Order: sequence, then C-alpha cells, then structure tokens
Amino acid sequence: MANIVENIKAFLHESKRVLMVTRKPGMKEFKLAVKITGVGMIIIGLIGMLIRMIGYFITGS
Repeated sequence: MANIVENIKAFLHESKRVLMVTRKPGMKEFKLAVKITGVGMIIIGLIGMLIRMIGYFITGS
C-alpha cells in the first residue's frame, strides 16, 4: 500500500515539473500544428479510401 502512495506522489511530482516547463503556443505555432494535423488526417483518410477501393474491386461487393 505504501508503494502505491509513493508511486502516486512521484507521478504528481513529475506532472507538476512538466507543467512548470510547458508554455502556451503562439498563434504561428498553433496554426502550424493545425496544418500538420489536417494534412495527416487527409493522408490517413486517402489511404483508408484506397484500401477500401482495392478491397471493393477484389471482392466485387
């Protein structure tokens, strides 16, 4: 039981340390992240659609 409490305390200490280092992104950085995420979603969607079309043409249904 004491081990669990110590693990929780260590986790909270590490979480606090990470939060102290982080900062709010600027608008330029935020827009870049949005663009990268959008392109990634489009690429994954196109790959999924391509796999679905190949499956459709192979099975015919």
